[in-house]
Amino acid sequence: MTIDVLGEPYTVETIELADDFEGTVVATLVKRPADGDAKAAALYVHGFSDYFFQKEYAEWWTARGYDFYGLDLRKYGRSLREHQSGTYVGDLAEYFDEIDAAWSLITERDGHSHIMLSAHSTGGLTTSLWADDRQPDELAGMVLNSPWLDLQGSFLLREIATPVVRRIGHRVPMRELGRDVNGFYTMSLHVDHDGEWEFDLGLKPVGSYPIRLGWLKAIRDGHAKLHRGLDVKAPVLVLSSDRSSKPKAMGELVHSTDIVLDVRQIRRWATAIGSHVTYIAIPGAKHDVILSRPDVRKQAYAEIERWLAAYGV
Repeated sequence: MTIDVLGEPYTVETIELADDFEGTVVATLVKRPADGDAKAAALYVHGFSDYFFQKEYAEWWTARGYDFYGLDLRKYGRSLREHQSGTYVGDLAEYFDEIDAAWSLITERDGHSHIMLSAHSTGGLTTSLWADDRQPDELAGMVLNSPWLDLQGSFLLREIATPVVRRIGHRVPMRELGRDVNGFYTMSLHVDHDGEWEFDLGLKPVGSYPIRLGWLKAIRDGHAKLHRGLDVKAPVLVLSSDRSSKPKAMGELVHSTDIVLDVRQIRRWATAIGSHVTYIAIPGAKHDVILSRPDVRKQAYAEIERWLAAYGV
């Protein structure tokens, strides 16, 4: 392991994975040790067009005795290679390999038998599917931050769009889906724009990464499996903003609502993850709740703390 770009005490290691149709594939595991003796571990998985940079979140966990790990999935962040199509997979189960590998390092090498799994947005969907499939004994609980549990838009739009996406995504998976990205969300976060956070705009760009139809098919397949009901047995905490919006310009709505996902869908489908799910709406939160304004994320952290205390995880 070497020192990560986040600086000491963050370290980083590369996880070698099986090649895919584009060639060499890797994932990356970042670690920050607990402050003092570690009582448990927390593993974080990012969302779409994202990577791990949330130091404040990591340090919240390490202050409470958790060794913290951030996993950059294949073709994201530290794991993206020049020959790869950024963010692309044809099946969300492809990510299970790197989550398995990270889990093994945390449990077998580092000796943790009590792990909190945390994830944001698309990562929340992926980790829920993984936890349902793998049923790991060490999983103590899950903290999901605005998990992507359904496709945005009306019921009619979803009913019409999904079969088309599946058909075309199967035939021409690398075809890009045309869309207009205003960049408001990333600009609301980055310190050089309208936010307070430092991160690499080459790895989390203002304009996002392209969406390819094969990837969107994988997402809809994942949604369908979740909607049929998963069986994650560990306690799950789901956080989101209390409302969504579609702003036309930078302003208050960008900073106080989810402008990426429809929080009504998160609320509706949260209990499909397992039988022990707590859902909490955080007023004024952004899509990434823990990157919201200071007073808002203070409330989010208080809710996580209360949930941890209530369920002994």
